[in-house]
Amino acid sequence: MKKMILGAATLVQLCALSAPAAGAETAEASPPPKSWSDSIKLSGSVEAGYTHSSKRPPDGINFGHLFTDRNNRLLLNQTLLTVERPIDSGSSAIDVGFKVQGMYGSDARYTHFLGELDRVTKRRTQFDVVEAFVQTHLPVLTAGGIDVKAGQFVTLEGAEVIPASSNFFYSHSYIFNFGIPFKHTGVLATVHASKSLDIYAGVTSGVNTTLGRGDNNGSPSLHGGVGLNLLGGALTIAATTSIGPEIPRGTPGVRPNHDLRYLNDMTVIWKVTPKLTSTTDFNYIRDDGFNASGGGIAQYLTYAVNDQVGVGIRGEVWRDSNAFFVAAFPGNMDFVNAEKGRPATVISGGKTTYGALTLGVNFKPTVPKPLGGILVRPEIRYDRSLNDTTPFAAGTRKHQLTLATDVVLTF
Repeated sequence: MKKMILGAATLVQLCALSAPAAGAETAEASPPPKSWSDSIKLSGSVEAGYTHSSKRPPDGINFGHLFTDRNNRLLLNQTLLTVERPIDSGSSAIDVGFKVQGMYGSDARYTHFLGELDRVTKRRTQFDVVEAFVQTHLPVLTAGGIDVKAGQFVTLEGAEVIPASSNFFYSHSYIFNFGIPFKHTGVLATVHASKSLDIYAGVTSGVNTTLGRGDNNGSPSLHGGVGLNLLGGALTIAATTSIGPEIPRGTPGVRPNHDLRYLNDMTVIWKVTPKLTSTTDFNYIRDDGFNASGGGIAQYLTYAVNDQVGVGIRGEVWRDSNAFFVAAFPGNMDFVNAEKGRPATVISGGKTTYGALTLGVNFKPTVPKPLGGILVRPEIRYDRSLNDTTPFAAGTRKHQLTLATDVVLTF
């Protein structure tokens, strides 16, 4: 079976999707910190969830899903612990910060930096470093200055992100799973060209890779794009890309250090009203080495009923023209092994155009301290092949209905 690596994971945090409704009480402003260390923050979250498919797939895999791929299994998706000191991008002086975020859970099977904690255990729940970087704000060149990030960081691309509490839905889109990177190692600069325009430019080791043996080939990649902030912040647009060789060394019939992979994404977030938010995610990817391409669109609408309840819908279409990008990985190590070019079981869905519709509700009940919050996200999702292939239920069905819910505790 063909070995594959997937550029799959982002600039836009879907803050509009998970933000409290207008009218929520605003916390009183805190006094300015007395020292640099006073602004260091410690936070964490725990997420667990369950997904049931009406088709009862014989292999136990919900095809088209990654992080919610195990049918009828309670998953500890992620336990996150974060230590950070955010920078002040509007400061007129140099400001230095950092972020370190670690994960333990089943999600880590798909988010590893190659060569980093990816062989510690072969269990379903694994360890991962999500981010580890230093960042500096430099008040130079433009009125807004430049922010420079160095280390390991999540991608600029896509409308969904790794931390569960920052997404509206429990399951992820095809774009997030198969159409964008998750993370990068390298240097990234953000030029605040004006109040409405940011320019991003960076050099990385590639998709989900580190340095040295943690890179599956020896070539760097480019990562960057532009961000627009319009209508007083009611409309934001992020057009981003990652371009570079991503094929593992030793793959026959291609040039791993020369053949390019292009992962392109544009996310548009429009705050239609204080309660209604529209998010549109456009995606196109191509791998020159395998002459494979894919892409599609995901449209989100979310409505904040009140401070405790939100409702949302996500509709998407994603085309895997060459049966290369969308796949399932039945073993706990198969995704990482495929990225590295090692033997792996990779189940393709064929040359398929995927359609999916997800309906979800967010419940945010009031909780006592020390908990920061609780988020419950039930959803119903319908996936279907739009061109009569049968990728679901172990290759026997054209469609799949899943019922799922998760609980996210933050502290």
